Amino acid sequence: MFLKLSPFHTVRFLTFAALASGAALAQAQGSIYRCGNEYTNDAQVAKTKGCTLMQGGNITIVEGTKVAPPAARATPAVASRSGGERVDTSAQRARDSDARVILEAELRKAEERLALARKEYANGEPEKQGIESRNYQRYLDRVAELKAAVGRAESDVASIQRELGRVGVSPNSSGSASK
Repeated sequence: MFLKLSPFHTVRFLTFAALASGAALAQAQGSIYRCGNEYTNDAQVAKTKGCTLMQGGNITIVEGTKVAPPAARATPAVASRSGGERVDTSAQRARDSDARVILEAELRKAEERLALARKEYANGEPEKQGIESRNYQRYLDRVAELKAAVGRAESDVASIQRELGRVGVSPNSSGSASK
């Protein structure tokens, strides 16, 4: 039951439909008023605030997030303590002791990871796995990954030893062998 239109009539019809839909969208937008940094489409509110009528295309407004005032960001423990107060020496010693215990445990774990990484790396000549005997590039990629893992593990051990030195413990006094 469709009408067959010539190409000329089809183009005219589509042009008319596009213009009609554009006019309908323009009517749906209505009047927009600007009141400083705010926009409204309520004419009565615009009159009472002395807003100006916006002319032109459609307006899209995306509201940003609210920034919290600086006082609300401060943590209660920091805000309640004044700069002149000092921590009790016994409390500080307990904190240092806890830090030492945690760092020593982390050092042991890091040294275990380093030993495992070195074992897998096998001085740059790990055993080939599966397809690596036929695909040499895959083997080289895995060797490079293993070398990087050893480097990261060595860096971890060194940084934990430095931190233990700052806390006041000799890095080797933790009872674990370094390297």
